[in-house]
Amino acid sequence: MSFLDHLEELRWHLIRSFSVIFVIAVVVFIFMTSIYDNLLIVHLDGNFVTYKFFCQAFELISIDSEFCSLTFNDKLNNLDVTGQFTMAIWTSLILGLIFAFPYILFELWRFIAPGLNPKERGKSRWFIVLASLLFFVGLLFSYYVIMPMSSYFFYTFSITDKIQNTITVQSHISLLTNTLLGVSLVFELPLVIYFLSKLGLITPAFLRKYRKHALVVVLILAAVITPPDVASQVVVAIPILILYEVGIIISKRVEKNLKKKLKNA
Repeated sequence: MSFLDHLEELRWHLIRSFSVIFVIAVVVFIFMTSIYDNLLIVHLDGNFVTYKFFCQAFELISIDSEFCSLTFNDKLNNLDVTGQFTMAIWTSLILGLIFAFPYILFELWRFIAPGLNPKERGKSRWFIVLASLLFFVGLLFSYYVIMPMSSYFFYTFSITDKIQNTITVQSHISLLTNTLLGVSLVFELPLVIYFLSKLGLITPAFLRKYRKHALVVVLILAAVITPPDVASQVVVAIPILILYEVGIIISKRVEKNLKKKLKNA
């Protein structure tokens, strides 16, 4: 295929991907009220499952915790005439992107697959499953761990009683979507390391040598996608560091396979 033919093929893959995102976004928009009530603003309910878990965990070690009597002002504010409508559309598109992620990966694989030999094509199919699995694990982790901690920190933090918070629904949803997407994409780290290792851009020795530097980067990244308290940053940093160590193991295996192929060549 010529370069222009490749562009035409890519265009149709992008059209199909955006079409699926749009269809899911329309469905989300139709059920927007239920989605907001049961999914997007549930972190402002003191009975949310994460808060109850923390409450029971602290009770087991006989420590009093605010999680057992946590209350929020669950009435969020809208200050713009078109604010709710615009936010509904934007939320629909974001959720459409999230739920369509496996299909987007499938279209990406379909675009790349013709350039692979049959053996490579067979082995590459696991990419869709694994990438989707990592993405949704990160999504669940951010939804049930990071977002509740963020809500708890920001909604209970106060400099003085003389200052009253007026939380807009736009700021809450922005915090939610940024957290969900940010953490979910970070969980793709093992796959990124795998492909960089396949390209020969990084090695296990390189990853081990710069482990301390990676720790600093991870802590900075955790500080960006979490509220500015140590507990939340540690909670985010731990799984990322685990993923980094998994990436070293993956890179080592890739390097071993590459050496084996060169030896047999």
